[in-house]
Amino acid sequence: MLSKSGAKVQSFCGKSSKSPHLFYFETLFLPIMIVFSPIIMMFLFKCVLLPKNQFLLYRQLTFYMFLLGYDIGSSSVKASLVDAQNGQCVATAFYPKSEAPIKAVRPGWAEQDPNAWWSYLKDATADILAQSGADKADIKAIGISYQMHGLVCVDKDLKPLRDAIIWCDSRAVPYGQQAFKDLGSERCLSHLLNSPGNFTASKLAWVHENEPDLFAKIYKVMLPGDYIACRLSGTPATTVSGLSEGMMWDFKDNRPAQFLLDYYGIPAAMLSDIVPTFGLQGEVSAAAAAELGLVAGTPITYRAGDQPNNALSLNVFEPGEAATTAGTSGVVYGVLGQVGYDPQSRVNTFAHVNHTASDPRLGVLLCINGTGILNSWARRNVAPTGIGYAEMNDLAAQAPIGSAGLSILPFGNGAERVLCDKEVGASIHGINFNTHTQAHLLRAAQEGIVFSFAYGMEVMQQMGMSLKTIRAGKANMFLSPIFRDTLAGVTGATIELCDTDGSVGAARGAGMGAGIYADHNEAFATLKKLQVIEPDVKNQAAYKEAYERWAEYLPSTSL
Repeated sequence: MLSKSGAKVQSFCGKSSKSPHLFYFETLFLPIMIVFSPIIMMFLFKCVLLPKNQFLLYRQLTFYMFLLGYDIGSSSVKASLVDAQNGQCVATAFYPKSEAPIKAVRPGWAEQDPNAWWSYLKDATADILAQSGADKADIKAIGISYQMHGLVCVDKDLKPLRDAIIWCDSRAVPYGQQAFKDLGSERCLSHLLNSPGNFTASKLAWVHENEPDLFAKIYKVMLPGDYIACRLSGTPATTVSGLSEGMMWDFKDNRPAQFLLDYYGIPAAMLSDIVPTFGLQGEVSAAAAAELGLVAGTPITYRAGDQPNNALSLNVFEPGEAATTAGTSGVVYGVLGQVGYDPQSRVNTFAHVNHTASDPRLGVLLCINGTGILNSWARRNVAPTGIGYAEMNDLAAQAPIGSAGLSILPFGNGAERVLCDKEVGASIHGINFNTHTQAHLLRAAQEGIVFSFAYGMEVMQQMGMSLKTIRAGKANMFLSPIFRDTLAGVTGATIELCDTDGSVGAARGAGMGAGIYADHNEAFATLKKLQVIEPDVKNQAAYKEAYERWAEYLPSTSL
């Protein structure tokens, strides 16, 4: 045994007996393996260990890659810089630091200077570049969110001819009403999915009639986001989503709404060329780059109005999903998977960011004016003096679901579209002086707000929408456990509260448009869910009973 073993050792160690295969392995293949093993291991790491989205980014990113998002609001302009690899916001800023002025020359009017938006954008851009220390060459795409329904008129030099007529200006209401009457509700709704209303086309009709000399000088009409993109690139352009929010898109014929333009006397040439919502929309010009401290040629690859963009920011793209806000007023923006409209025009319907003629995705928008404003009124006038919202929520939680028969209609902040534009006022029903307390009133106020949302969602359901998931930021009314639990309980939908905002969403949208992200799932893979609220099945009957009782007090005009 020993001799055999020794012989084997001699056989393997002796130079004269080395196998030729072993020789080639030691002298050729082994050194190659040593040299290239780090590369091979890195490839395996990327393919096997990294999540898909990180691998794609790793492959694409040689250096840092940032996405720049702008949110053009009526109170401020916000800019955010997002790291494309991990989805984190590395810098954000807004200007002006006090609320931007709105000019109201007459009651019901609301105007802003488009040049002021640009000035605020320049300040915000400089701020985030200074905060982050980012190399401007590493900004690979720009996205824009903007206040909807506004009107900017520019001349052939692309200079504004007048202040912008913004979303909350109501001077064009009679023009939209008359057009709806003259053109017919069926024609308007089947083509526009809405009444012409107080939207951009009707605002332009007002300019046509009241400022004819200025109207004759108009080269292009733009939405606020179109104007900012034009200042960035020097080229006027718009999107289908933008035209739809201005009532200038014909869903039935899949082209600009020529019949409404003709009715208002608006030349089709005033509309800009259409670019995709996601994709190359233009590039930063040398002049804009010099003003902003950016690199000329940086692509602009996404734009959308603030409500569709809020939905995008919350990863709301598919039928059955909705984005919700609940500040002073409240909005539910749900996605519909087929072209449709409400015959009573109680909600607005626009092209969502991912809408195509072959694969429709419509954003159905419900607005409730009496939302957080009712809760604020209750804190000032019902809750104990000096109490904060968190303490008020604790007090309201002492009352049972349904507030022991007490119901409050929250419609005390003007006419409500969901009630067929009726101004019915807020009202309290079923109050019992012997049993009801501050807690009951405070809870009934929050329940009334939720029930108004639920009523509007029933309108959406009648259009074919089945809401399963509601996403929102954890802010305003969604800070209240009563509000969010009641909303989940009465609708049966799961509520997901997420950490995002409009400018960050616009940046992610730019990443989609630039092809940095393969799709929205990849773009929002890092979207942080702060809280998930499932419907409370054991209390479902109590929520249903309270809602049905509340609905009995609605005015007959809304049923």
